[in-house]
Amino acid sequence: MYRNLRWKIPLIALVLLGASWLSYPLEEKINLGLDLQGGMHLVLEVEVEKAVETSLERLADDLKRDIDEKDIEADRILALIEESGLKIALLDEDDAAAVATLISERYPFLEKQASGADKLALVYHLSSDQVKRIHENAVSQGLETIRNRVDQFGVSEPSIQVQGERRILVQLPGIKDASRAINLIGKTARLEFKLLDEDNSIQSALAGVIPEGSEILHERVVNRETGVVEKEPHLLKKRAVLTGDTLTGAIVSYDSDFNEPYVSLTFNSIGAMLFQQITRDNVKKRLAIVLDNTVYSTPVIQEEIAGGRAQITGQFTTEDARDLAIVLRAGALPAPVTILENRTVGPSLGKDSIQKGIESIIMGGILVVIFILVYYKLSGVIANIALVLNIVLLLGALAYFGASLTLPGIAGIILTVGMAIDANVLVFERIREEIRIGKTVRAAIDAGFAKAFRTIVDANITTFIAAVVLFQFGTGPIKGFAITLCIGIAASMFTAVFVSRTIFDSVMSARKIEKLSI
Repeated sequence: MYRNLRWKIPLIALVLLGASWLSYPLEEKINLGLDLQGGMHLVLEVEVEKAVETSLERLADDLKRDIDEKDIEADRILALIEESGLKIALLDEDDAAAVATLISERYPFLEKQASGADKLALVYHLSSDQVKRIHENAVSQGLETIRNRVDQFGVSEPSIQVQGERRILVQLPGIKDASRAINLIGKTARLEFKLLDEDNSIQSALAGVIPEGSEILHERVVNRETGVVEKEPHLLKKRAVLTGDTLTGAIVSYDSDFNEPYVSLTFNSIGAMLFQQITRDNVKKRLAIVLDNTVYSTPVIQEEIAGGRAQITGQFTTEDARDLAIVLRAGALPAPVTILENRTVGPSLGKDSIQKGIESIIMGGILVVIFILVYYKLSGVIANIALVLNIVLLLGALAYFGASLTLPGIAGIILTVGMAIDANVLVFERIREEIRIGKTVRAAIDAGFAKAFRTIVDANITTFIAAVVLFQFGTGPIKGFAITLCIGIAASMFTAVFVSRTIFDSVMSARKIEKLSI
């Protein structure tokens, strides 16, 4: 027995057992892609105009703070949503030059509109480049936020990509609860903390007399006994004292009295400092926790709260609380999204595709096995053993990496089968050439594997590079094809070269062979 067989055979057995254990049973271990098992296909449109609106409101707050720092007297600063601009109402006409200097230094993307008759009213517009930049950022940030939410939701091999200027394509294989997934993806998740306007009457506000700087938002209240959902109105200060931008964590916790789930929040150092200051300055006042313009709770601040922790209660189910924690951790969408297309791919298409894919693999495999047996005789048996092991390794690797098997992935498996056999053909033809020139069987096998090795490596490396490029720049099914091809190449190198050579060596060490059946 050759000395190196003492470690080669156990290594091959270990790899094969591991691959078999990883991939069995196939229906549980191998993830199927959207085209095979069905799932959700969504096309979302980002409302980029809302992103501009939010930017203008934030810009108005920042500009007001900067004007106050410069001791400039301004009556008010209004965001002109439809005109994509700001209106600054001054108390003194002489302050116009100071405001212009301030804006040119800190807000160069604001363009001044020609002054009208009213010298106390300054109007600035966002430049077209800035508006375009806000639109692009809204789509790219929305893409990343949705991707984070889907990743935390636990969907395997999702496809999320930008389509056109403002659309996002989302494909989620295997999703069965469509409404829950849509709610998770489409929630803007804009978290705000707002003080209640307790100086004015909610009844007057409901009658139409809403004080300036205040707004009416509703809290969703579920009756514990009847289950009836009611909306309780609250009069809130319109300006948020703290937002979710400073949030660092959101986890599901449970109330010790009623065992009801709630979401526990933690803030970063800046958020913790602001939260402590807010609670210190507003003891005995009510602070509303608002998510997407819906009030979740309005607790009374009993004392100053340090440590940067808060919680959202709202009679959640565990599933609701978990999804809320996910969207808060993933961050808010920069702008709301509208669902333009919502399709659920049925399982019938997947079953049909799987059946045809399996049939093509079986038919192709049988033809290849028969041809190899006829053409290379007993040596063809070794090639066929390597071929079967190659598929086992490929399935094990797919299961280990959690990669999804797609219809293009099946095509990748078929291509890999051809490449694995091609490697054996290269080796066997070199062995034949060595036998024809009169070498012994042992010498012919050594020379055949040595001469074919470089050719096999060269061919597989170039294909592997192409597969890596496909994986890097491709999306969805193309990635599935690239993954299958990469794994298949590595597996075929192992089986066609290493395993085949080990089998030849084992046979040669077991008995003396004068003539090789090849």
